[in-house]
Amino acid sequence: MDLGLKGKIVVVSGSAGKEGSIGETIIKRLADEGAIPALVDRNSRGVGYAEELQKRGIDALFVQTDVTNPEEMENAVKQIIAKYGRIDAVINNVGVNDGVSLDSSYEEFMDSLKLNVVSYFLMVKYALPYLKESKGNVLNIGSKVALTGQGGTSGYAAAKGGVLGLTREWAVDLIQYGIRSNAIIIAESYTPAYEDWIKTLPDGETVLKKINKSIPFESRMTKTEEIADTALFIISERSSHTTGQFVFVDGGYVHLDRALISDVN
Repeated sequence: MDLGLKGKIVVVSGSAGKEGSIGETIIKRLADEGAIPALVDRNSRGVGYAEELQKRGIDALFVQTDVTNPEEMENAVKQIIAKYGRIDAVINNVGVNDGVSLDSSYEEFMDSLKLNVVSYFLMVKYALPYLKESKGNVLNIGSKVALTGQGGTSGYAAAKGGVLGLTREWAVDLIQYGIRSNAIIIAESYTPAYEDWIKTLPDGETVLKKINKSIPFESRMTKTEEIADTALFIISERSSHTTGQFVFVDGGYVHLDRALISDVN
């Protein structure tokens, strides 16, 4: 299916994670569709990603940015506009399950909010004038933690709850401009960060098997490619009458009956 994304300028925050991360997979999928990814991330890894895309003939741009800093976020958008003159979609993909809990300090809690939800606000705030011109759309990457809780991660849970609230608020606010706002909710996806966490556990393989068995559909984690493909569909005109929605790409983790969980070793 042609998603009609060719030549579209798509800003992706949190897009310079390790190879195989959700953001990195999204920018590759965008390039496959002929879209032009604009990478916004604090990690210099993005330099290499943009160069790889350029070698493929994709006119990608990386702007190294502290996404918690308003001035840097505003400057990132200015650089994107200076090069391309437009923004057709924003994918907010920043997310670090940082373990900021009730035992953490006020400063740590606020830092978690700044990274995991305030960065979303800043990106949309500064991109908004250009989204109005293009009648573009916003896609926020969310987490099941906002709905299920997890324990020991008050900052991340509060932030991801805020992301869902902003998704609906922006859908209402921006409907007058023809701008759509949606969110993808992820449960368990085996990203490089997830793998790094598993490796820190003394019984990591046992924990991993237990997590996989907790996912009703096929007893496996969601692939980052599955998340990216859904993201591309939602921002495309193939999903032109979808706004204010939370789309769960989670193998039924959040909603389906626990009786479906496999007890097979």
